[in-house]
Amino acid sequence: QVQLVESGGGLVQAGGSLRLSCAASGRTFMSYSMGWFRQAPGKEREFVAGIMWSYGSTHYADSVRGRFTISRDNAKNTVYLQMNSLKPEDTAVYYCATKGGVVSTLAAPYAYWGQGTQVTVSS
Repeated sequence: QVQLVESGGGLVQAGGSLRLSCAASGRTFMSYSMGWFRQAPGKEREFVAGIMWSYGSTHYADSVRGRFTISRDNAKNTVYLQMNSLKPEDTAVYYCATKGGVVSTLAAPYAYWGQGTQVTVSS
């Protein structure tokens, strides 16, 4: 069983920055991958960024590439999402999730999810 807890969300002006954290507890594996997803009201959950624990290889959605950076601290079992140059379109609940094997851009393969943290970007 893996438990994930997100933190760091909040209200920020357009152009500002936030850093989200996802702390993992329980049984974790270096062969696992972590993903960040976001969901706005009435919309489907969409992939934002992902990272594989062992290699640190990363993947980004086109909408955030160049603005967001995913990273991990293996010793702390924590994944981060640094969000810069935020836009109102980034407003959503952000979730972290984990799955076995490589990063997927689909939500369904991820077995464990955090509770989500709200990010609101004002214009």
